[in-house]
Amino acid sequence: GLDAALLDGLKVLARQQGITLFMLLLASLQTLLHRYSGQADIRVGVPVANRTRSETQGLIGFFVNTQVLKAEFTTQTTVAELLQQVKHTALQAQAHQELPFEQLVEALQPQRSLSHSPLFQVMFNHQSQASADVRALPGLQVEALLPDSYPAQFDLTLNTAEHDGGLSAGLTYATALFDPRTIERMAGHWLALF
Repeated sequence: GLDAALLDGLKVLARQQGITLFMLLLASLQTLLHRYSGQADIRVGVPVANRTRSETQGLIGFFVNTQVLKAEFTTQTTVAELLQQVKHTALQAQAHQELPFEQLVEALQPQRSLSHSPLFQVMFNHQSQASADVRALPGLQVEALLPDSYPAQFDLTLNTAEHDGGLSAGLTYATALFDPRTIERMAGHWLALF
């Protein structure tokens, strides 16, 4: 993970660039994937709460939708350009977050395979400090129940969560595709981007 001082520095950088911490972390993951794969187009799946309607605000339930956010790299892409590209893509996706993932797949008609998700193989899931603070509800005791391990739903998933001590981060991966040493190296390379 990242300590509080580094997280604060990243938040300052994000503010200077007019982006959110989520956008900055997403850009870092997309950069890592670009460097590892050499591919110019990097697509990452992102879960969104999808609670834009007032009638869903007070409901308990799972309203999450998956969006696909793409970054395009060239040999001349600068960090500032990438951050603005990620910002634009994220804001466009947010404006259309009610479009069900299944309809997107149907409209794009990608080549299908039972072995992987049709539009992306890497997921990024970020929990902001604000979502962590939701656990404090008047009159209720709420705690997170975390499993000992998560099954890999995708080839690779980066989970990040803000907390008072900094930012925790973890990679969940398909063990048929990656060995632990590769993931440790990848995590080190991701941290080196900061």
